[in-house]
Amino acid sequence: MMPAQDTPAPFSLGVYCGSREGYSPEYLASAQACGESLARRGWQLVYGGGSTGMMGRVADAALEGGSSVIGVIPHRLIQRELGHPGLTTLEVVGSMHERKHRMAQQSDAFVALPGGIGTMEELFEIWTWRQLGYHRKPLGLLNVGGFYDDLLRFIERCQSSGFLWPDVRELLLIDDNVERLLDRLSEQAAVLKAQTPPDEPEQATGGVVEGT
Repeated sequence: MMPAQDTPAPFSLGVYCGSREGYSPEYLASAQACGESLARRGWQLVYGGGSTGMMGRVADAALEGGSSVIGVIPHRLIQRELGHPGLTTLEVVGSMHERKHRMAQQSDAFVALPGGIGTMEELFEIWTWRQLGYHRKPLGLLNVGGFYDDLLRFIERCQSSGFLWPDVRELLLIDDNVERLLDRLSEQAAVLKAQTPPDEPEQATGGVVEGT
């Protein structure tokens, strides 16, 4: 009898997005497209565990496409963000920091869709962790309908004012097309995995160094 072979884990995409829908239909459409695309690719979704707004739409689309979906939500936000009851796994944690750390550990790449200050906080934190070497995973920004144009201008101002090196700016992949952005994240993840030294940060849980 042949020994059973381990099935490789699916590529996991960490998605940051709003718990509200926003006022333009194209925002929800981008969440739907993101969930559908990662399902077609056989990827796993890792997100904040909510059932409303952009969060709920990307999770529902991924589930409908047959993807495994992991939600991570702090206990005190289960009622506010309406924890999704139909996920493959819903992890209830004690704090926002634990939520973001667990999402980072379980993701191979990250993408931010339209959202509010929570979404931007998550994006900037995971970007900062990458800059400081706490992980070596790609991250992207889906700029739907120019939603993030003003934020990108501010980032350019940070760079031109001497507070952001060009190589740090280049860590953030920006696109207005879901399929193209996910392709780029997948390609960069493969390159980074091949280049990463075996002792850093892969020895840490989920490729995220402790102490973030």
